Amino acid sequence: MTILCVRFQLPPMYETALPGLLGLLEDFTPVVQALPPDGALADLRGAERYFGRSAVELASVIRVRALARYGVDCAIGAGPGPMLARVALRAARPGVTCAVPEDPDGIAEFLAGLPVSALPGVGAATTRTLCEYGLDTLGLVAAAPLSTLQRLIGAKTGRELREKASGIDRSRVVPNAVSRSLVTERPFDVDELDPDRHRRALLSAAEEIGVRLRAVEKVCRTLTLTVRYADRSSTTRSRTLKEPTAHSAALAGTAYGMYEALGLQRARVRALALRAEGLTPADRASHQLTFDPVDEKVRRIEEVADRARAKFGPRAVIPGRLAA
Repeated sequence: MTILCVRFQLPPMYETALPGLLGLLEDFTPVVQALPPDGALADLRGAERYFGRSAVELASVIRVRALARYGVDCAIGAGPGPMLARVALRAARPGVTCAVPEDPDGIAEFLAGLPVSALPGVGAATTRTLCEYGLDTLGLVAAAPLSTLQRLIGAKTGRELREKASGIDRSRVVPNAVSRSLVTERPFDVDELDPDRHRRALLSAAEEIGVRLRAVEKVCRTLTLTVRYADRSSTTRSRTLKEPTAHSAALAGTAYGMYEALGLQRARVRALALRAEGLTPADRASHQLTFDPVDEKVRRIEEVADRARAKFGPRAVIPGRLAA
């Protein structure tokens, strides 16, 4: 067991705590990959040899330190590879580390009964296609002929899915930095059912992200939406923008698109979070010019609003939908 996948049980305003928590993992290994908004992968191969402890034993130490230093509990999955550790995290709970066996037979047994959607990167469309043909568990997918999977979901995707369902994990932990992103969260006072309030929260978050990006003269390439529910579970979706931008209207439109794609019906939402990722300097980004006078007018208004906020405060200018 060499890889840990950690999900921190973070409070609503978690941005300031996350870098410190990642630093806690870096006390054990320099190979740490942030998984926004609240997770990380850690490769502990060197740490196991150095400390003379298994990854599962080190996970207990990490959990105690996170509680002692930050008051934050965490759920941890452990496995011989990053993909398997992320699958194990689904069954983990705060205080209990879920570990995937290291031997091939144990891995196959662990994966066999799990739904297809348990694999990272398998979306709703692929899951629906496979389930229509009775391939609703990883055991069935692993046993299916490769040619059948390739006809259903494509040559490359079918081959990769069959490998993953068989426990073949070719991924690796890629060290990165959480500082290359901006995040804002909108918690609700009570678990919120109203989609209109959800959309207003998204608009408010997109406006804040846009203002902060323009203030530091950055644009983002990817926007990530995280929906936290009343039962403390969450759904995360990411979307790459058509072009890098700090334009609030474009960010809000992308956030709305991801939210609508979730198809939430009477979901009790506790908080919504937006994260702008892949930040680059604005002067290096290209913008496709249009002949749309409305777009040009909106961008000019945005510049004026930014100057007013800089002089009179962040709430000097806000969208009309948020005025109430």
